[in-house]
Amino acid sequence: MTYERPEGGAERLGVLNDAGEVVDLGPGSMQGLIADWPERADEVAAAAATRSGLPLGAVRLLAPVRPRNNIMCVGKNYAAHAQEFAGSGFDASQQQAVPDAPVIFTKALSSLVGPDDAVRVSADDTGTSDYEGELAVVLGPDQEVFGYTIVNDLTVRELQRRHVQFFVGKSAATYCPMGPVLVTADEVPDVRELWVRTTVNGEPRQAAPVADLIFDVATLVATIGAYVRLEAGDVIATGTPAGVGIGFDPPKYLCPGDVVEVSVDGIGTLRNTCV
Repeated sequence: MTYERPEGGAERLGVLNDAGEVVDLGPGSMQGLIADWPERADEVAAAAATRSGLPLGAVRLLAPVRPRNNIMCVGKNYAAHAQEFAGSGFDASQQQAVPDAPVIFTKALSSLVGPDDAVRVSADDTGTSDYEGELAVVLGPDQEVFGYTIVNDLTVRELQRRHVQFFVGKSAATYCPMGPVLVTADEVPDVRELWVRTTVNGEPRQAAPVADLIFDVATLVATIGAYVRLEAGDVIATGTPAGVGIGFDPPKYLCPGDVVEVSVDGIGTLRNTCV
């Protein structure tokens, strides 16, 4: 994890031990830790085995990693969501409902926030802000999968429709919550067995296994990496299941006061309140 101590100061790295406590790894960036992983893996393992640390509730968790590139995202990567999006009237990108190649776009780094940070939907003068819970892949050196985290790919739907290309509608400030932690790939025996679940104010909205991805993790990494210079710490959000706000009639857009929680097995819950 990347976190701040209660007294403030520089961002620090930490690891959760078996007691759910934060064991400090010192100041630094997750991107740097990933790049230096062969030299630091034993240090992190030893810290994880430590029996004392800070209570998790006593620190402020930040987005676990800040990549060099924009956050890479994949559209319409669950068949049921692709169908609901095609029927929503907001998909101005192509006529084909289920794509035969990955639909790739990015979110600006300035949209990145951490768990429990506020999402400023009140700044959306269209009133069409929507949630998209997603499993996110964090890359190591040489484009291998280093680990996994959670992203909420928040979207201003009217801007997505108006501008056709997704970037503007996806990149508003605070519209990319990430966290709460990064789980290394060795802790996930089969990523296809994980489930992505999203609730709004406790109401279940999304639930699907990663096995339902149209294009799996390996395909996404290979497709993007064939053309984009991906670096250690870069992030790929793998797509969202059915159940987003525009899939309802009438649509269920986000309002100030709404609490969105995205959970993935073994990673935890990314919780953010709309203001």
